Amino acid sequence: MDCWVQQGEVIEVVADINSKQELLVLIDNKHQQAINFPPLTGRCVEGDQVILNTTAVSLGLGTGGFHFVMGIVGRTHQPPDKTGHIIKLRYTPSQGRVLSVEEPDSPFHEILACQSSIGGMPVLVGSLHSMLAPVCIGFKYLAPQRKIAYIMSDGAALPLALSDTVQILLGHGLLDDTITFNHAFGGNYEAVNVYSALLTARHVCHADAAVILMGPGVVGTGTTWGTTALEQGIYLNAAHTLEGYPIGIVRLSMAEKRTRHQGISHHTLTALTKICERPCTLAFPSDLQDWQLLQAQLKALQHHHILWINTKAYRHLLEDCPVKLSSMGRDYSSDPYFFESALAAGLLAADYCNADTTVPEC
Repeated sequence: MDCWVQQGEVIEVVADINSKQELLVLIDNKHQQAINFPPLTGRCVEGDQVILNTTAVSLGLGTGGFHFVMGIVGRTHQPPDKTGHIIKLRYTPSQGRVLSVEEPDSPFHEILACQSSIGGMPVLVGSLHSMLAPVCIGFKYLAPQRKIAYIMSDGAALPLALSDTVQILLGHGLLDDTITFNHAFGGNYEAVNVYSALLTARHVCHADAAVILMGPGVVGTGTTWGTTALEQGIYLNAAHTLEGYPIGIVRLSMAEKRTRHQGISHHTLTALTKICERPCTLAFPSDLQDWQLLQAQLKALQHHHILWINTKAYRHLLEDCPVKLSSMGRDYSSDPYFFESALAAGLLAADYCNADTTVPEC
């Protein structure tokens, strides 16, 4: 693995929010943007000389278009004295410890040691971080008193702090809790894998529903199997294993220029036909029932439970959304059914919870 590393000077701390700093740095006499995660490196101030990973900018990657601070020259960083012996980013220069919910020092160890079911809790699983806001907005609109937890995978960005969407949703009461698992980190709770993350959502967060999505960014190669989006099928399987109610969030587009992503994305089709081992529920905007391309693609998904949701009645929720909706460079007006598909899944999960009145504890 190759990476670009340069030294720069912090010219301005543009934003400083909890676990993330947005910086203006001087590199080779040019002002450029950088991000610092204080839990990893310590807090930056103006005038600091910093070591930066400049790989993403050097490669011109849109989803990673920032430099990242690796260290502050002449300063040591000593994290607070906390318990925890689980290492994330293992065997890398950025490895650090967390207190995972499962380990013996955790106050939740006994809960995680004896639970093996999420008792019918709806688990929504998708493939892009941009699905998070529509899902949560739809869920909270129909079930405002119910709790929904975001479980962030390591399929894309690893620090949860990178997501402005998460902070906005939490601030507006549209999201109740956060869990990070595998090598993703920074959630209110840390978990070793998706199974313990789901059990945490149900039995520690006392969530009524959970949504599993990667953080900002996605890895794709233009091939069928070379994408992190395929994790969707794996996590739907996990939801079924733990006796949840799996709901697949469909990546849907009428605006995508790439043929493989038109209608239902080939990533969604692969995850749902080749990886997901048991039927799950899929929600679609009812406006699209007569779309020929979609009807042709649905033939491959007939073993799943397909529901049509009247998202037209809820479009005002997306039009007045507190989060800037954007996916693949397109906003809601440019590609409405991408966001309405995620909204439909959130509405479905809320309706399921309301009809069930209680998701039973195990």
